[in-house]
Amino acid sequence: AGYLFSWIAPSFMKYLTLDPYAILHGQVWRLVTWVISPPSSFDLFTIIMLLFYLSLGTTLERVWGTWQYNVYIFTGILLTVAASFVCMGVFYLVYGPAASSAMKNLCSIGAGLFSTYFINMSIFLAYAATFPNAEVLLMFVIPVKVKYLGVVYGAMLVYQGVEYFRAGSSLFGVYWFGVAAIAASLLNFLIFWLRSKSHMHLNPKQVRRKMEFKQDIKRNPNPKITKHKCAVCGRSEEDDPTLEFRFCSKCNGNYEYCQYHLFTHQHRV
Repeated sequence: AGYLFSWIAPSFMKYLTLDPYAILHGQVWRLVTWVISPPSSFDLFTIIMLLFYLSLGTTLERVWGTWQYNVYIFTGILLTVAASFVCMGVFYLVYGPAASSAMKNLCSIGAGLFSTYFINMSIFLAYAATFPNAEVLLMFVIPVKVKYLGVVYGAMLVYQGVEYFRAGSSLFGVYWFGVAAIAASLLNFLIFWLRSKSHMHLNPKQVRRKMEFKQDIKRNPNPKITKHKCAVCGRSEEDDPTLEFRFCSKCNGNYEYCQYHLFTHQHRV
């Protein structure tokens, strides 16, 4: 929808951005309409990336459940909205109420830095944390584990935030809106990590239990024993090599679950 608006009526897009000054002066629809702001120009690469993020989001929704996935998305949206108002509050403290016209211009220009781009980045970070050993084809050729790309994405966000901060210091704070958008994205992922770390693959407790389980498997002389098997559906890597298996830290015993039942099974105590 955002791309259609930008093609048909490009001047109309400025009335849909996340401008906190305009919102406080009656344009409350901006609280919702900013999410259709195009994150980049429309080209073949954009189409590929949109399809890529659609695939990631669909997988996360299927594994987490629709409710938890919606919570993650809307938390990112709400944090971004809150970050925009924090920026305006900082400008108000710096410039004072007498510089309302300058604050209006700053908010109008800085609103263009808010889009779903950074929310998409947070989706990728969440996917990388949930399926660290999943592989994607870089440039459609080179297989790379998602956890390594997640580290690169996180470093890119931090670097871009630093560049925005430096630019904002010399351009009357306009690019501080970009810093706020990145901070909201990273904060959303941090909240997810702290809330879900008991389910994370990289949780130290789960890593230790998985290593012990692998050692038990190696000591078993029977080569026909399946290494990974879901305690709910019974599927193993022999049935579907693409399945991801995880241990549940809340279950009493070495119970392993596939990606479809990790968050939906009943804990065994």
